Amino acid sequence: MVARALSRRAPKERPGFLRELLAHTAAGLVVIEGDRAAGEAVYRLADAVVARAGR
Repeated sequence: MVARALSRRAPKERPGFLRELLAHTAAGLVVIEGDRAAGEAVYRLADAVVARAGR
């Protein structure tokens, strides 16, 4: 679903789309699972980004 949505956007629009998607997803997790679970998910994502950048 995400890959299809990305393919329909111009390359310059894709980073902004992904940022918005991440923000809305985190907000949805807060509503569904609470602050702690959403914070953990965002923390794990950030940790994966840092680990990837270190390669």
